[in-house]
Amino acid sequence: MNTKKSLILYILIVTGILILVNILANRFFFRLDFTEDNRYTLSDATKNILKELDDPVTVTAYFSEDLPPQIAQTKTDFKDLLIEYANKSKGNVLYEFINPNGKEETEQEAMKAGISPVVINVREKDQAVQKKAYLGAVVKYGDKTEVIPFMQQGAAMEYALSTSIKKLTVTDKPMIGFIQGHGEPTISEFQQAMVSLSVLYDVEPVNLTDSTNLSQYKTVCMIAPTDSIPAGHLAMLDRFLAGGGNLYIAINRVQGDLSQLYGGELTTGLESWLATKGLKVEPNFVIDAQCSTVNVRQQQGMFTFNTQMTFPYLPLANSFADHAITKGLENVLFEFVSSMNFTGDTGIHYQPLVYSSDKSGTQNCPVFFNIQQQWTNADFPLSKLTLGALLEGKLSGNANSKLIVTGDGDFAVNGAGQAARQRQPDNVNLMVNAIDYLSDDTGLIDLRTKGVTSRPIDQLEDSTKTLLKYLNFMLPVLLIIAIGLINAQKNRTRRMKRMYYDYV
Repeated sequence: MNTKKSLILYILIVTGILILVNILANRFFFRLDFTEDNRYTLSDATKNILKELDDPVTVTAYFSEDLPPQIAQTKTDFKDLLIEYANKSKGNVLYEFINPNGKEETEQEAMKAGISPVVINVREKDQAVQKKAYLGAVVKYGDKTEVIPFMQQGAAMEYALSTSIKKLTVTDKPMIGFIQGHGEPTISEFQQAMVSLSVLYDVEPVNLTDSTNLSQYKTVCMIAPTDSIPAGHLAMLDRFLAGGGNLYIAINRVQGDLSQLYGGELTTGLESWLATKGLKVEPNFVIDAQCSTVNVRQQQGMFTFNTQMTFPYLPLANSFADHAITKGLENVLFEFVSSMNFTGDTGIHYQPLVYSSDKSGTQNCPVFFNIQQQWTNADFPLSKLTLGALLEGKLSGNANSKLIVTGDGDFAVNGAGQAARQRQPDNVNLMVNAIDYLSDDTGLIDLRTKGVTSRPIDQLEDSTKTLLKYLNFMLPVLLIIAIGLINAQKNRTRRMKRMYYDYV
């Protein structure tokens, strides 16, 4: 009887605890984040954005139901994120989830809002079936609307939502000027970069004339000039720095032409001006064993085919300084990049940002490219060449200013017309982060590159690959055997105890 009462009491206590936990879970939201990159922890940038909300932000999430588990997890993660946003904003973030597949009018509403379905393959009753899935959201603030057409998993989710809210709530945007008139790419040739920059800034082209007022710009950018720059224009940059302005420069000291298999030096006058600031950009081609590839057409008998050949003149940089500009970057692809050296005094703070790999080298102009050259370790005697750097201090006059320089002018340029091409994300992130560092203090620079660290197995040594492969295969088996041996030992000990007459 006592045993029965104890069991009932135990069940009542457990039930009461579960009910209490559910009530508390509805009122309070928290989670522990043990990931290396804190992907489930809100960044300071997001917290600051939410803290500054004066009016409610409404998020209407259009997510389909009955999706495969790996895709349905996106909805769960997004809902958890919205709960956290609502808590941090003290109720100023309101949200609702709608299933567009439920009614035709709801589906039309989602598509009219700018959210298009994606087609996914699922298995139903042992058959492969294609389904339309909606995974987007509409963010509203007052009479302004921002659309997130497709929600990605991980830290990209927080970045998409926070930048949407920031874009809707920001009022007076700082101005960024892109200098034109010396052969630089037009603003329309930076399609990817402009998507990010337009969140916080008003970007406009600047032609340097006697009436140009550079002081209105938070940051001025000069990217890939090809024509000679008049001394008067360089003097205007000096005056801008003297007034505390900040500059971002992406310079081409060399030009490579694969159609002619030739590379030569490029002189605009900008390199001499940079040398007066203590930064010498060398007229050389950096070569790197860690590089991208080019297509080579080969003939074998009557057949012609394309082959991918490594091309060390296209370094793939993945060595970065521990700095806000490069935090979270993984791989930046440069095309015909030059190295740089600091020759200034101790009054200027010099910070290298991007390096070549441990197996790199340089070649002086002119260079005749041999696509099919067989490269050896002897071709790469140098390491950690600086490909991008930051200068801070009294660069001109008595005011403190900042100057960021990269030794390749084209790494983030998309181009125009049929020549336009997609740049890999970290190329764009490096340029946008540099401009952010010079122009903004909201912290979105950290959030942009916050994500899961890529650890490609193909870059590991063969011995390490083999070890990981066998470890991945054998570890679960060894764990099961170990658990079995431990249980067997426990059972053996228990039987031995029972053999004693005084065992209780």
